[in-house]
Parts: sequence; structure tokens; C-alpha cells
Amino acid sequence: MGKEIPTRSEDYSLWYNELVKKADLAEHSDVRGCMVIKPYGYAIWEKMQQALDTMFKNTGHVNAYFPLFVPKSMFEAEEKNAEGFAKECAIVTHYRLKSDPHNMGKLIVDPDARLEEELVVRPTSEAIIWNTYKKWIQSYRDLPLLINQWANVVRWEMRTRLFLRTSEFLWQEGHTAHATQEEAVRETEQMLDIYAEFVERFMGVPVVKGRKSEGERFPGAVETYCIEAMMQDGKSLQAGTSHFLGQNFAQAFDVKFANKDGTLDYVWGTSWGVSTRLIGALIMAHSDDDGLVLPPKLAPIHIVIIPIFRNGEELKKVSEAVDPIMKSLRAQGYAIRFDDRDTQKPGFKFAEWELKGVPVRLAIGPRDLDKATIEVARRDTKAKETRPLAGIADEIPKLLDDIQKNMFEKALKFRENLTTEANSFDEFKSILDGKTGFVSAHWDGTIETEIAIKDETKATIRCIPLDSKKEKGVCIYSGRPSEQRVLFARAY
Repeated sequence: MGKEIPTRSEDYSLWYNELVKKADLAEHSDVRGCMVIKPYGYAIWEKMQQALDTMFKNTGHVNAYFPLFVPKSMFEAEEKNAEGFAKECAIVTHYRLKSDPHNMGKLIVDPDARLEEELVVRPTSEAIIWNTYKKWIQSYRDLPLLINQWANVVRWEMRTRLFLRTSEFLWQEGHTAHATQEEAVRETEQMLDIYAEFVERFMGVPVVKGRKSEGERFPGAVETYCIEAMMQDGKSLQAGTSHFLGQNFAQAFDVKFANKDGTLDYVWGTSWGVSTRLIGALIMAHSDDDGLVLPPKLAPIHIVIIPIFRNGEELKKVSEAVDPIMKSLRAQGYAIRFDDRDTQKPGFKFAEWELKGVPVRLAIGPRDLDKATIEVARRDTKAKETRPLAGIADEIPKLLDDIQKNMFEKALKFRENLTTEANSFDEFKSILDGKTGFVSAHWDGTIETEIAIKDETKATIRCIPLDSKKEKGVCIYSGRPSEQRVLFARAY
């Protein structure tokens, strides 16, 4: 594979794009800015969905589904939200096509079928959901309302990249309503913790939990919390966000409830979401020049078994030997592929499954059977060893657990090595251009300084870490007083 695409060090962006396609995860669609998620890529998304959906339901959330189309006037109700997404909105203006009288076989927009009100194709669902909540909420007895939806959204991106930024993408979005500010804030923080737990425990990617600066805050939110992950090229990727909406959307859509003493008040809201860009994060955080490196908890195939054989008789003997192993592992919940194709040589199969990131590869042939051994290869370190065939079904789960742990620890060490303090603007720029990664630096808290730093360096404030301690200093750019350090980085 290394001969077919650039290595990470040669061209990280091209390496990523080619890897997504060659590993059969996704491809560009003929629809501008959209992608086709192929079965292997969608299998990863399904595993992400299953894990997250369980975590959501364990905390009392339920799933629902809301319309794809939002009337323009409804979308405009919360001004900051509408303004924030305006440039990315796709609009439906007509509801019918008709034959072109001047060019038979072609269709044109029927000018008589213009909609009375234009419809926005949802870039996010706050508007349609809060308009619905107005009908569902009358009393404190109706609260809290804890709803999530799995859906697609459209944001008309000008520059797209598979999984990371496409005009249409898949995600989940939670939208909750509460009787008190305290309860809504707890919900916002709880969902951030769930995202962090998922990304670290399932994806094997360490994250920094923090708050967004005002300039990076979700449009219409009072506070935005986020998790930031470090990719192998030293850039940051926002892996998930959780927003405390205050009463902004409740006021915009007049969602009131009667509290216990009978007085009316606006409800308090949150929204939170992650998307298929997590697949992009998974690839960029772990993979190497030979292909994907997938954490066992999200790998569509945990173990591939490659029989070494020259004829049908040898294949039969190998198959009989590994059949009880496969049955035992499948009974433990592991997905196994027995690659007995006679159209490809073992070396080709090794490279193919390495490209696809299967965590464990087992290889066994007649000589191994004579010795009662089997070759075991792990994808994360590429280490190979010969082990006894007896008891291998009990050893593989331990190996998979070790791979999952090792991938997280490797990524954590990488992030720690690429997190640096800067105490001057020159030092700040030098780190960004040389070492890269997270730069911890003082900032005066103003949007003007934030914009100036971004314009000059293309680095943004990724977050104000939640565990950041107060530390008096001076802003690296303006020289004005600062109370704590924030994390800067160039980002996806």
C-alpha cells in the first residue's frame, strides 16, 4: 500500500483521502460535496451508534425523529442560530418539476409550483424541535424532556473532505428541556462526559474537555462545551459538543411551563451532538502508512483467520482445526472472518486485512498443525508470534483488550508530547510552525484578540480546559492581563 499512496510524512491530507477510499470506507458521490459510505465504513458507524445509543438510554434519553424540512420563518425565530447557519443552508423553493416543451425528455422547475413559504433543509434541528416542544410542554410534570434523534443534516460546505466535512452527513442530536437552569447545566455536563467516555473508551482517543470561547460558541447557546482530540499531524479535531441553551430557544418559540406554584416560566434547554466525523478522527488518530488501525471495540471484524493451503485436503484439515476456535470466539461476541479464498495468495490477504485494520490476524497451515501451533499477529504493533493452538480461544480476548488499551496509551503519550506552553507570541508561532499540536497560552478574553491571532496564524482557541487552574499572566498577543491559559491549535 505504501507504494500506492504517499506516507503520512509526505502528504498527510492525501494519505488520509486515499486511505479512506482504499480501505473501502467511503467514496465521493456524483452529488456535489456528498459521500457514499460503503458497507465497511457504515459498519464502523453502526458500532458507534450502538454504543452511544446504549449510553444515552442508560441516562434516560429516548429516540424520536423530526422533519428534514424547516419553514424559513421558523428557522429565523432564534436570530443568532439562524444567522450562524445562514451561509450553509440549502433551500427548497418549489415542489414540482414538469417536462420542458422545448427539450423533450428534460425536466424544468414548474413556475406554478412555488412553495408559499421556502423550506430550509435542516443544518441542525433546534428550530423544528423547539416548535414541537411548545405543543408537548405545559406543566412541570412534562419535564424533563430528554430526546435524541439519529438523522442526516445538510450544511452546504464549499470545501469538503470525506467524513470530516461533507455537505450531507449523519449524526445524532440530543435536545432536552428542563424546569431549572441547574438541571439543564447538569445535563449539558453529563452529555459532555458521555462523549468523552465514548471517545476514550471505545475509540481509544484521549480528549480534552473544555468550554468554547465566545467566538467559537454554538449560535444561540449560552455556553458550549466540547471535547478536543489530537490527530497525528498535530492538528486538533472537535470530536463532540454539548450546548447549554439557557432559555433562548424557549423564548424564541414561546415554550413555557407552569411550575409547582402555578406561575409560568420559560423552560431551560440543551442540545448536543456527534457525527460521522468521528470516523475521520478514528482514522487520523491511529492509522499508519500500511492502512487502518482500528480499536477492537469498534472494528467490524475482530479476528481474521488465514488458512495456508495448497489443495483442498490441506484446507479441510486446517478448517477442521480452527472450527472450534471460531465457534468459541463467536460465542464470546467476536466477529471473525475465515478467509479461505483460493483466488489470492496469503501475502495478498495479509496486506488486505492489514489495510482494513483488523486488530488480530491468525495464520495456520499444515506445518502449524503438525506442531499444534498458530501464528498470531496484532495490527497495532505489527508484532507476530507463534502460540500453542490449544487455549488460543481464551488468549485472543486478552490480546484484544491489550490492543485497545495500548492504542489509547500510545495516543495519550503522543498528545502529551505535543502539548506545549507558550509565553510570547513569537514562541507561540514557532511552536505552531514547527512542533505543532496544542499550545497552552494566556489570552486576554476578547474576541478582537482571538480573531487577530486566527488571522495571523490560522490557529483558534480550541477550548478553555475544564481542569485549567487559575494562573495570572499576560496575553501573548495584546499583553493585557489574563487569568488562565487556554488551548490553541490549528484544526480540522
